[in-house]
Amino acid sequence: MLFSYTYVHHSMEKMQEFIKSIFEVWCIAPFGQEFSLELFEGDTEIKDILSHFGFAANAPERGRKFYQDVKCIYALFSGLNSSAIDQLKEWYCANNDIEKVCANDPETKIAIYADIAGINPDLSKELSSFFKGLYSKELLDLAELRDKIGRIDEHYKAFMQVNSIDICPFCGLSHLKGVHHTKREAYDHFLPKASYPFNTINFHNLAPACNECNSSYKLGKDPVHNATGRRKAFYPYASVNPNIEIHVELNHSDIDNLNPEDIRLTFEPDVVRDEIDTWREIYGIDERFRAKCCGADAKAWLEEVRILQDIYNIEPAESLSIVQKQTEHDPVANINFLKKAFLNGCNRVGLLNLI
Repeated sequence: MLFSYTYVHHSMEKMQEFIKSIFEVWCIAPFGQEFSLELFEGDTEIKDILSHFGFAANAPERGRKFYQDVKCIYALFSGLNSSAIDQLKEWYCANNDIEKVCANDPETKIAIYADIAGINPDLSKELSSFFKGLYSKELLDLAELRDKIGRIDEHYKAFMQVNSIDICPFCGLSHLKGVHHTKREAYDHFLPKASYPFNTINFHNLAPACNECNSSYKLGKDPVHNATGRRKAFYPYASVNPNIEIHVELNHSDIDNLNPEDIRLTFEPDVVRDEIDTWREIYGIDERFRAKCCGADAKAWLEEVRILQDIYNIEPAESLSIVQKQTEHDPVANINFLKKAFLNGCNRVGLLNLI
């Protein structure tokens, strides 16, 4: 990705804390205690929520299901041996350490639902249903939960106040809805919720993305695993930006007949080569950047160079210097990172001398 988000703490994080408390109770199920709310004495808030969902006369249907799911999974945990419990604990911690997962830390042994099925197929099925249903308006908008964790729209607004660059960091091409919009972008589950248990509502695994990135290109792709095994990926909340440099090479100088196959893209730095390769594949970066270089924006970049020369007597070389300075100041504004790369590519094939 082109830049990292700043992580924003919010009361919505309580939901993951509740899940941690529930998981810890599941893990003591083999000790033989019958399921009861007394098991949740260590977390009075989740105890109160489960009490309402399980026993209040006016409990909503979705809340009742949540309670029944927690109880059902407890029963499935009760039949596990200590080795299986230890394995599930390890997977729970690993799947929630998103930064280490993205770094492909060899000590971080992550799990998918198929791995849990190796322990108990019924448990895998129930956990899949439970965790996939956590990140849903139907559940999170229930008053008993909402009063304690707040609303996801409130989280988004707080998030965008801190992350005020309204550009999608995964592509750099699309704008994101910000604090002045009444609507919001969708949160992407960076590790897909269809594959990975335990982190569905972990906000370290949730990052706003533009519709093109989320719904057209990434979809359910797994950024940390492909057909050859584990791989590295950019962590959306990394403390250091990757500072990617893009180079555009054109096969010819006929801008009116420039096609994607006439464009070669290369990316630096090599120190994050693996992460760059993952990013390019997951978000269709090459296709999208080539299309941009063949479209109206690229022609407008060239027209700007022509106007500066014809009207203001600014030579193309000076125009390139201006674009370079603009990119250094703000690489994502006005797609400067790609504009600079494209114009430099045009210059190398002599196109700027022809305008």
